[in-house]
Amino acid sequence: MATITLTVDVTDTEQAILLNDLTSIDDWLQAAMLGKKNNCWKRMQNEWVTKLMNDSDFTDAIPSSQADFVALVTARSDYKTRTERDAA
Repeated sequence: MATITLTVDVTDTEQAILLNDLTSIDDWLQAAMLGKKNNCWKRMQNEWVTKLMNDSDFTDAIPSSQADFVALVTARSDYKTRTERDAA
């Protein structure tokens, strides 16, 4: 998967409101995104370590590398994205 760039539209009024509390909108957005990525990782890791440990057909070691772990999980036939889970 490639790196993606996200764009957020903010009106002049919204910018003034944000800058009333923030020193940098970009710094705040980066920190908010980092927090969301970390929380999603923790939830994914907790969910899938449990599933892998309870899967009698899975006998390999659970990868310690985040990238290897995600590649393993997303390649499984029982893996579904949030959109796919909501549609089911």
